[in-house]
Amino acid sequence: MSRMRRRVAITGIGCVTPIGTGVDALWEGLRAERSAVTAITRFDASIFRSRCNAQVDFDPTHYLDERRVKRLDRFGAFSVVSAMLALKDAKLDLDQVDRDRVGTMMGTALGGVGYAEEQAGRFMQGGLRAVDATLALAVFGGASSCNIAIEFGITGPNSTNAMSCASGTIAIGEAFRRVRDGEVDVMLGGGAEAPLATLCFGAFALIRAMSTRNDEPERASRPFDTDRDGFVMGEGASVLVLEAWDHAVARGAHIYAELAGYGTTNDAHHMTAPLPDGTQAARCITLALADADVSPADVSYVNAHGSATPLNDPTETLAIKRALGAHASRIPVSSTKGYYGHALGASGAIEAAISALALDRKWIPPTLNLETPDPACDLDYVPQHGREASPDVVLSNSFGFGGINASLVLRRA
Repeated sequence: MSRMRRRVAITGIGCVTPIGTGVDALWEGLRAERSAVTAITRFDASIFRSRCNAQVDFDPTHYLDERRVKRLDRFGAFSVVSAMLALKDAKLDLDQVDRDRVGTMMGTALGGVGYAEEQAGRFMQGGLRAVDATLALAVFGGASSCNIAIEFGITGPNSTNAMSCASGTIAIGEAFRRVRDGEVDVMLGGGAEAPLATLCFGAFALIRAMSTRNDEPERASRPFDTDRDGFVMGEGASVLVLEAWDHAVARGAHIYAELAGYGTTNDAHHMTAPLPDGTQAARCITLALADADVSPADVSYVNAHGSATPLNDPTETLAIKRALGAHASRIPVSSTKGYYGHALGASGAIEAAISALALDRKWIPPTLNLETPDPACDLDYVPQHGREASPDVVLSNSFGFGGINASLVLRRA
């Protein structure tokens, strides 16, 4: 039996990022056009070739009571606080809605593994008695969406996926489908990541995926630049309030943007390298555009995955050109990872928030540190400084390990 597809509004943005916590701080951080990447101070990184990261200045007790904080690791606290900020931003009173028709979907690459690593150290030094009794409840990825549900009494659909660096985008896309298809009226969708621990970091250092520009950390993340040498690991979270359009209008909510389309595919090629011809990434974009019922010529800005790895950036360029055709060279494209590094599963959710803000506030953020564009990345990648603009349709891409591709299409409200 077919259902009428409902329009989906983005009515709230909550985020915990290296450039700011909360929607206004995030925006101020973007407009400042400065990188938050620094040398690692959280642990001894001297054994690694890569020694820079993007950390969040975050104290969960500013948002949650101490008793609650004791039951959450950093990953869980990121999740709950970003959801809290999103609901506050949306001015959504959950006592005024049917909580059975409110759900949450989150994404994370590593979940609470960083906390598990810390607890493993305690175990080695002091035995089982030294281990936090909440470890089993904190380490699994589903702790993200489940802690949000418990905190806010949300009893609708609940899931956390672990699809690497595309997981936040996938979570938002799947949450979008639940609202669009009438299963619920409101979904919280996003991603959270807290990977800045010695072994988590070291795992990516082993595969030489990260930048070694240690003497200039603020210039280390260089999407689409000829001198890029890998991504910079970051941390953080972002949650969007997705709401049925008529539901949002009826309560007088501010609508940042319409979430209109979602697509996902798999390269079926390699665990770390993208499919060289970009065909499946391009098909992902095409599926998202078709889902939104927009043509390639309608797209007016692309927020690229742009991880600053040698293989990803030219492959994404090729995918955008395949999907958008000649129109690809006529529109601005940027990656915002130069600001806050790559927060793995949270990155796509942060970038979806930025895409919504670009539509709402009519400004396109730049690609920081893009000084000498790689000839293989020959689109209009906005360098250094943002542009005043009024995009109507924004495409946001995320590509991850395992060949995962995910794209969202947003429209101006």
